[in-house]
Amino acid sequence: MTILKHRIHSLYDYRKSLSSTEFNARGKNISRCKLCLQARIWCLCPHRRQLNSDAAFALVMYDDEVLKPSNTGRLIADLFPDTHAFLWSRTEPNPKLLALLTNDQYQPILIFPEEYATEKTSVINSINTKDFSNKKPLFILLDGCWREAVKMFRKSPYLQNIPMLSFSPDFLANYMIRKGVRDFQLGTAEVAALALESFGETHNAIALQKWCDVFKESVLLGRNKRPAKELKPFTEYLDRFNEAHQQAILEGM
Repeated sequence: MTILKHRIHSLYDYRKSLSSTEFNARGKNISRCKLCLQARIWCLCPHRRQLNSDAAFALVMYDDEVLKPSNTGRLIADLFPDTHAFLWSRTEPNPKLLALLTNDQYQPILIFPEEYATEKTSVINSINTKDFSNKKPLFILLDGCWREAVKMFRKSPYLQNIPMLSFSPDFLANYMIRKGVRDFQLGTAEVAALALESFGETHNAIALQKWCDVFKESVLLGRNKRPAKELKPFTEYLDRFNEAHQQAILEGM
């Protein structure tokens, strides 16, 4: 079976080519798939299913973030073909990223908390497709730990002129209650799901959330952190994802 590579896979290969030493992530002794980076026995690649969306994504990734098996940004590209990925540089912004941000096909929207907005940043709390003048929303995600994401925003003037989508406390709270999340830490893919839901693509958002669940189970199984009797069968998560994926396909017809 041939597994197609997406842009984050290509970025991973490029970032590895820059390294003079091997990147050692947690669980470095695990035999991993070279694409999804999960333990080969729990490889996600054969289960990937693409979806149609009227939105696009651009991930701006901090240094070695793309090398981490725990990174969820790649999950977005797994499902949505119009996903772009770039390494962040403070001194030399990627020309392809800058060109994408000025492409007439897209309306860039940075997803980030309102409290970090500058005087040059216009903040929105919801998306009205009528305001896009037939442009495709390009959701920009700063992919790294929180300290790194803040640094990327503050050190990138070209991001500060882009409309900022900041989710309201009520919107976030409703999401947390529905997901059963106890803390308010969201992975990159979960933020993307929030953006899709805000954009009105609820079924795509649900499918991405279910794919995140499959990913998390794969990570935990690979680490073997839980007693076998407490593990939910991997196939259950796949079944839920496939059901959500099929529903999203039907809704998109």
